[in-house]
Amino acid sequence: MADVVVITGSGGLIGGETVRFFVEKGFTCVGIDNDMRSYFFGEGASTDWNRRAIQEKYTNYIHRALDIRDADAVEAVYKEFSSDIKLTVHTAAQPSHDWAAKEPFTDFTVNANGTLNLLEAARKYCLKAPFIFTSTNKVYGDTPNALPLIEQQSRWECSEEHTFGKYGIDESMSIDQTKHSLFGASKVAADVLVQEYGLYFGMLTASFRGGCLTGPTHSGAELHGFLAYLMKCAVTGKEYSIFGYKGKQVRDNIHSYDLVNAFYHFYKNPRVGEVYNIGGSRHSNCSMQEAITKCEALCGKKMNVTYKDDNRIGDHIWYISDVRKFQEHYPEWQYKYGINDIFEQIYHANESESQV
Repeated sequence: MADVVVITGSGGLIGGETVRFFVEKGFTCVGIDNDMRSYFFGEGASTDWNRRAIQEKYTNYIHRALDIRDADAVEAVYKEFSSDIKLTVHTAAQPSHDWAAKEPFTDFTVNANGTLNLLEAARKYCLKAPFIFTSTNKVYGDTPNALPLIEQQSRWECSEEHTFGKYGIDESMSIDQTKHSLFGASKVAADVLVQEYGLYFGMLTASFRGGCLTGPTHSGAELHGFLAYLMKCAVTGKEYSIFGYKGKQVRDNIHSYDLVNAFYHFYKNPRVGEVYNIGGSRHSNCSMQEAITKCEALCGKKMNVTYKDDNRIGDHIWYISDVRKFQEHYPEWQYKYGINDIFEQIYHANESESQV
């Protein structure tokens, strides 16, 4: 068998992109995904369509519809492919602040216990294979909101007099004494576990703390998938709600391909127990107001937007990732897509879907 990559959440945005990237480089991909996204956010957010498309297109994709909370089932996969596994890319998660508060045990066991099951299986059966974890900028909680922020016409900005003002937030920001949301807390647990299996056991692990991860295959829902859901509302005319901060909250947006390409660079030259902030950085970012303007320009019509004063608990007012640490370690990596490319691709994906 060809070299194997184990990919969790393989039907999702990043997992599916990882499958496509690695099978096209000649790897066999073993995907683990039981479409829990449809349980979290409803059938409209199901990733099963993406899983079917992947299985139909790629003969070197092997699917396992199991739950990462099932330690025995996870171990069985690693035992079956142990001699061939060269990499794990763990993207499966419960990804929503608001949803986590509804079912804290589900959120924590998926995000933290599931990660522990995967790490332990990898340590047992493929110790030397790199282990990449899709973490989140929410590990910093609401600490970014304490930065010196300046209100501009269409966005908030960080003062250029602050260390983070020019390039964005780097890995030196504390993850302590801050409101994370229960989702953020479960991801902190997983993030620290991934680091610890590197630093304690010498495994080649990395936690990639992502900004907004996006792309045309994102199954966007109101509680998760900012740009994809926004564009879906723009195309269909469905009401879109802005929560607080005058709609000027800023996110950086990284295309799923650019993130997975970063994973590939780490795979080729892995390190022990690393942490990287990864996102669109100053290269690709926008505020909510700016995103709505871009959607309206592409669709040629006004959006149906409502505004609610109450922001989501722990939500960031301004977050831009400083990716210079990763770029210093992997200088050959560079962005392929910018913010306008991302909007155009998501628009065409939603336009095609609306015509089906």
